[in-house]
Amino acid sequence: MAELPVRLTVNGETVERTAEPRMTLADFLRERCGLTGTHLGCEHGACGACTLLVDGAAVRSCLMFAVQADGLDVTTVEGIAAPDGTLSRVQAAMRDCHGLQCGFCTPGFVMSITALLRDNPKPTDEEIREGLSGNFCRCTGYQGIIAAVHRAAETVEKA
Repeated sequence: MAELPVRLTVNGETVERTAEPRMTLADFLRERCGLTGTHLGCEHGACGACTLLVDGAAVRSCLMFAVQADGLDVTTVEGIAAPDGTLSRVQAAMRDCHGLQCGFCTPGFVMSITALLRDNPKPTDEEIREGLSGNFCRCTGYQGIIAAVHRAAETVEKA
């Protein structure tokens, strides 16, 4: 199958590569861009491990083809921290509130939480649970993750 050119912005940098029409955005980022922070769990869009932001919207990158992202702006978990390596408020809150254990689901949660707080800066527990209902964690029991969302929301209020 012939590869097609794909040009997109990834974490603020223009990326030009080729991809087969059936290559997922997740595989494109991992294999063609070397960005392995986007994890693949179920590859059916159910677990949320591959969540990233496409033009600001939380998207399951295992369900999107790389060619569909041509011309779009993509933010991966690698693009959330500051250029000097300072963690984003969501990453710091996940660390501080013990919102992760094995870490496999963490990148997807970080991206989903980032989008959730952008759209709803002060969510209730119920809104957090609804907003993160597409992300599965098999380790934490979710209490640390919910606490991390509240902590990240608080850091915006203080800023």
